[in-house]
Formats: sequence, structure tokens, C-alpha cells
Amino acid sequence: PCPPLTPLPSAPLQDIRNTVGNIPMEWYQDFPHIGYNLDGKRIYKPIRNKDELDMFLEKMENPEYWRTVQDKMTGADIKLTDEQVDLVHRLQKGQFGDVHFNPYEPAVDFFTHEVMIHPVTNRPADKRSFIPSLIEKEKVSKLVHAIKMGWIKPRKPKDDTPTYYDLWAHEDPNSILGRHKMHVPAPKMKLPGHEESYNPPPEYLLSEEEKLAWEQQEPAERKLNFVPQQYRCLRAVPAYSRFIHERFERCLDLYLCPRQRKMRVNVDPEDLIPKLPKPRDLQPFPTTQALVYRGHTSLVRCLSVSPSGQWLVSGSDDGTVRFWEVCTARCMKTLPVGGVVKSVAWNPNPTICLVAVCVEQSVLLVNPCLGDKLLYGATDQLLESYEAPEEERVQPVRWVTASVEEHSKGVRLVVQHSKAVKQVTWHGKGDYFASVVSDNSNMQVLIHQTSKRWSQNPFRKSKGLVQCVLFHPIRPYFFVATQRYVRIYNLLKQELTKKLMTNCKWVSSMAVHPGGDNIICGSYDSKLAWFDLDLSTRPYQMLRHHKKALRSVAFHKHYPLFASGSDDGTVIVCHGMVYNDLLQNPLLVPVKVLKGHVLTLDLGVLDVLFHPTQPWVFSSGADGTVRLYT
Repeated sequence: PCPPLTPLPSAPLQDIRNTVGNIPMEWYQDFPHIGYNLDGKRIYKPIRNKDELDMFLEKMENPEYWRTVQDKMTGADIKLTDEQVDLVHRLQKGQFGDVHFNPYEPAVDFFTHEVMIHPVTNRPADKRSFIPSLIEKEKVSKLVHAIKMGWIKPRKPKDDTPTYYDLWAHEDPNSILGRHKMHVPAPKMKLPGHEESYNPPPEYLLSEEEKLAWEQQEPAERKLNFVPQQYRCLRAVPAYSRFIHERFERCLDLYLCPRQRKMRVNVDPEDLIPKLPKPRDLQPFPTTQALVYRGHTSLVRCLSVSPSGQWLVSGSDDGTVRFWEVCTARCMKTLPVGGVVKSVAWNPNPTICLVAVCVEQSVLLVNPCLGDKLLYGATDQLLESYEAPEEERVQPVRWVTASVEEHSKGVRLVVQHSKAVKQVTWHGKGDYFASVVSDNSNMQVLIHQTSKRWSQNPFRKSKGLVQCVLFHPIRPYFFVATQRYVRIYNLLKQELTKKLMTNCKWVSSMAVHPGGDNIICGSYDSKLAWFDLDLSTRPYQMLRHHKKALRSVAFHKHYPLFASGSDDGTVIVCHGMVYNDLLQNPLLVPVKVLKGHVLTLDLGVLDVLFHPTQPWVFSSGADGTVRLYT
């Protein structure tokens, strides 16, 4: 049985006098009153002029705030009694409203589950429980009669066939639709030509070789999608085997290929080519072969020119170093060194007459004794004035003074390394030089000081196979080119400043612009990368003018020229203008391809070098010659 509901303690009498009934009280929210009492007088809303701050203060200060609710019928605030609060708490917990109701009273078992001897009722079954019902019989006969008369129709079976209707039946036939306005007609099929005739002219018929070639081609690459054939008359022409196939493909093309109306832009093709100046406006640059320096019997690997531009030194695989006069191509001196000469470098200081030569595991410092007698005499005095320190210092190399026999040939000092040396380069002041050793350890690059005969290893660990190194022409920076990167080190701070990504597979050579803010790298995958150091660590421009591997690159000291020599036997001279205005990018224009070297053992030009003052370029090749282009 349901528990009796306890009524809420009744509110004061005037509060339930609002006679509007059970309606949404929001209807009265725009009126000053909230309803009518029994006399038909308006019940006015209590004045509420509290703002949010007053409400908050009341919430904080009024201890009865939590039990105050607003009566929606009168708009007045009512304070709940303790019994009402208890009732709310019980209902929130899902308990019964009445305190005194016990839902767990012991159940009274009216019927037992045990079968008794005497049943509770024992009246006999009704007669109607086993006789057909007359009322039901009457109802069924009425329904049968109605169906017979057609008053009740049996349910129609559902029709599953879909209904179609004309989508555009109610459209105005004269209105131009969007799809009609932008209608693009399907492209027409190509009309048949002579080759599709049943008796084509003989030049249209394929020969056996052409037929074989046609069969081996991909279907998409064939000019004709059938083989022209000849029949004596029209009656002998059989049915075309690909007819249905081609009709089907045409249908596919018509409904699957999207057709779009494109707005055509008329662009002059000339505008797309960058406006480069004409080479004749960029003169002077070397254009013709002027001299050939003959004398070496094997490939000439390396070149260097004196700071004055009067003398040229070349190193070859025939085991000699030759000194030439530039203007006459006369060989002034031949120095046999007993091994392959990998690199030569003339000291850039004009007050010192000294050449560094890489032979096998040592660097020879040679005084060629050419030109001004005072100059090369002063160089010898400078080298002889060296005083050894009192205590020996541990060095990665050995500095050995040349023997009497070597001294007579011009060798002054021998710097003996632990492994084969492949490159040597001087610092601009002429006291320091760096050498690169064929090794995988951190001993690949060594820096030597000639005046103190002191060598040091600047790197603690190896960063890859070093290809070549260079000193910055102005600032204390050191460039190290490995196979794929060029690292720039600050020698004063002894830290890595920049790492350039060359985007090449294998760097072969490197040159620094005399301004010092641009470098070029040649690579064995026939690319030349120009870097603007202020711009990015990636190449500003990649030049792919050569067909084969680049062996050497060079900048001119004063003219805006750079050159690259390659295994294809050519030297390409480019105009490379670097502007003082930092906002203007460098202008790179190829101006001349210089030919002349003969390819030998698949090798072409091995080294290129500019004259220090004139717009001339030297190149050494695998054919054993050195050539001067002016």
C-alpha cells in the first residue's frame, strides 16, 4: 500500500490567495503585479532593487540565506521550516516523504507454496468454458458478410516498384540555366585519315620492322591504335574487332573526363625568361686561348700563381714541380720531388717568396729563387733567423730543415705528416698555412705557423671526410668542406659559426669571394653551388652548366668573375657581380665556355686559377698541359 503523503506545512493565508491557477508565471514577468486575490485586486510583486553586490553581501552575512526560497506565485521570499528542510533532504536521497513509514515491514504470506489437502475453492467448472461462444460466432459472421458485400476491403499488398518522376517537368523552358550557360561541348573525335582506308596508299602500310616496333610499344605511346591493312575490295573487309571496345572507351571519355572552361592568359614567352645582360656588356673576361705551357709528361693536378702575377707553378703526376714565366710560357725551373704532387700554393704575401708543395706524406716549403734577388734573399734570411725553443713541444708533425742537396734545389723546410697530404692553403698574411691529410680521424686538418715552426690540430673530433679547407680573406674564419657540408669556424672564438648545406652528393672544391660574404662549391655530380652567407645556409643558386664532374672552382681577386673546370674538358667563365647594396642579390651570368684540353683517361680540366691582376684564367688538364686564356 502507498504511504500517505505528508502535506507541506501550509504557507500564510495571503500567499495562496493568488487565483490565477496553474499557469506559467513567466507570463507576468513584464507586469508590476503577479496575479489577483479572491476580491479581484492585483497582487503586486515585492520591490526587488538588490543588485549582484547586495545579493552577494546578503549571501555572506544572512545566516538564513541557504533556507530562503522565492515563491513563484507571490514573488515573496519564504524561509523553510526545519520539517520542510528535512523533507527536501529525504526526497533528495530517494527516501519516503513520511518519517514514520517503514518500507521494510515483515511480509504476510497470504498463500502458502505448500499444496493443501483441501483446496481453497472447489466449485465445478462453468459450462461456458467448454461450449463455443455464441457471441463470438455472431461477430465473425458479421465480418464475413461485410467482406462478401465489399464493405470491408482486405489489406492491399505493398507496391515495391520505385516511382520515377521528371525532375525538370516544372521548369521554365526559356530560362537559361547555369549549366547551359557554362556548357562545354565534348571534343570531337579525329576524322579518319588515309591510313584507315581499306585500300591505303603503300606508304601508309607498316613494314615488318615497324610492325614489330609497334607491337613492342606501350598502347599509350603508339601513334596509331591499329595496324593499317590492305583489302582488294570493300566486300573483303571483315568486321572491325575493336568496334565495341572503342565505342565503350569513347563513352567513358565523355562521361568521366571532366571538362572545364579555363580563362586563357596571354603571356609572352619572352617575359618568362629572366632578363640577363648580354655577355659583351660584361667584358672584360677571358675568351681565347693565348698560351700553352708544355713540359709535363703526365696529368697536371694543381696550379698556383705568384702574388705579382709574373710566375706560375704547376704540380704533376710525373713527380716534378715546374716554374713558368707567365708571359712567355717558358719553363724557368724544374724541381723533381720523387712523388705525385697533389697540391701547390704560392705564399700570398708579396714580401715573401715561398711555395708550399704537397708530396706524399710531407709538405715542402720551396724558395724558387725567381724574380727580385733582394726578395728571395730576405725570405731565406727570415727562415734562417728561426731559433728553436729550449724545451721540445709535442706536435702532430715534424719540422725538418732541408739537407744540402735539397737546399741546392730550392727546398728550405720539410713538414713531415703521418699520412698522405692532399691539400695545402695559405692564410692571407702569409705566416700560417693549413694542410689536409687523407685520414678519417680528427687529425685530418692541421694548421702550421712558419715563423715559429709550430703545428696544431684545431679539431677535437672528426666531422666527416674533409675535402678541402680555406682561410677567409679578411676575417678570422676557417672554411672546412666535407663531402656534403661546408662548416665555417671562428678561429678567435674557437666555435662553429655556420654549417652550409651544399645539396650535392660529393663536394670536390671550394673558393671564397674576395669580399668574403659569398662562396662557391663545385661537386662531382656536376653542380656548382653559390652561397650568399648573409642570405641563407642553403645555396642561393645551383648552376648545372657542366656535363661531367667539377674538379675545381676559382674566383678572381678584383674582377667580378668566377670559373669552373670539369671532366668534360671545358672551363666555364661566369660573371658573378656582388653588389655593395645588401638588398640586391648577386647577379650570376655564364659568359664563356673555354675549350682546348684533350680528354685523357676520362679526365678533363683538373685545376683552374685566375691571374691576380689581369682578367686571365689558367687551366691545367689531364693531357699534361697548362693553358692560359686571355
